[in-house]
Amino acid sequence: MRFLPLAGILLAVVMVAIGIWQITETPGSVLDEEPPTPPPTSVPGETVIITIQEGESAREVGDKLEDEGIISSGLLFRILVALEGYENKMVAGDYEFEKGMPILGVVERIRRGQTAPLVVTIREGVRAEEIAELMEDKTVVPAEDFLEAIKSWYEFSFLYTKPYWANLEGYLFPDTYFFSRNMTAEEVVQQILENFDQRLDNELRDEAAVAGLSVHTVLTLASIVEREAQVAEERPVIAGVFLKRLRRGMPLEADPTVQYAVGNDPDSVAKYGYWKQDLTQADLEVDSPYNTYRNAGLPRGPICNPGLDSIRAVVRPEETDYLYFVARADGSHVFAETLEEHLHNIEQYGGR
Repeated sequence: MRFLPLAGILLAVVMVAIGIWQITETPGSVLDEEPPTPPPTSVPGETVIITIQEGESAREVGDKLEDEGIISSGLLFRILVALEGYENKMVAGDYEFEKGMPILGVVERIRRGQTAPLVVTIREGVRAEEIAELMEDKTVVPAEDFLEAIKSWYEFSFLYTKPYWANLEGYLFPDTYFFSRNMTAEEVVQQILENFDQRLDNELRDEAAVAGLSVHTVLTLASIVEREAQVAEERPVIAGVFLKRLRRGMPLEADPTVQYAVGNDPDSVAKYGYWKQDLTQADLEVDSPYNTYRNAGLPRGPICNPGLDSIRAVVRPEETDYLYFVARADGSHVFAETLEEHLHNIEQYGGR
């Protein structure tokens, strides 16, 4: 007696199942005299987000996919899931599908758990509150939850020099992230810190240590450089000026630190945003540990989240004799070695 191979048996079962479906489910077939109202016409390439709940049956998922126009038949979906033995292997989550895509592709995507990520790009130079608002806008996590999560402790060696009372301002590395849906705020922060841990490589950390700079110090100064520098090539020069002023005990007198201090006042934020552009004399005298006009040395922590180029600029500054700089209208800076030269530049270009 000859036996059909397993593949042949499966093919035969599929063909029979499809035949049954054609008879019982196809509009206008033998057992369906009046065709039902056809589903709305799908737009080619149109995408739909579908949520599959934990414990949903293949029937429930198939009906949902059919109702949304992603597949033509929920019954055929159930048959394929059963034949492949995937009934208990469908991964819950949010999925993004194109309408009218092949059913086999849909089945495989669900089996593999290829859920649709939430894409978020954190720009260089933004503060934690701005990132929190972005997370809420992108429906990742509520802003309030994110701000609470950055107060928690996470087990990374680069955090060992961070003061215990400080949140993660400065450590939220600017980059494009792909977050899974339904993540907690702590899981979101963990993913950001894992990326930071990879990007701040051992070479940079070792160079900083040789220069006598802790990670927290590097990030604090890099955050000021990030807000000051509008021209990429000037970052190492500006970092060198600040480091030289610090060594000489001169105040940094950096406007972005005052902007950060003023940005901690909700009334100011409501009027001017987080980064008030036109600082007044009263602003320059604000009593804050972040005001580098009133206080010598670095502020107590980062004022924003710097990118890798600003971090590198602090670790690898350009050595010059400059002690001062003033901004031109186009965002570039004029540098000076003496106060007399600096005052002349202020008179010519404005600013402080």
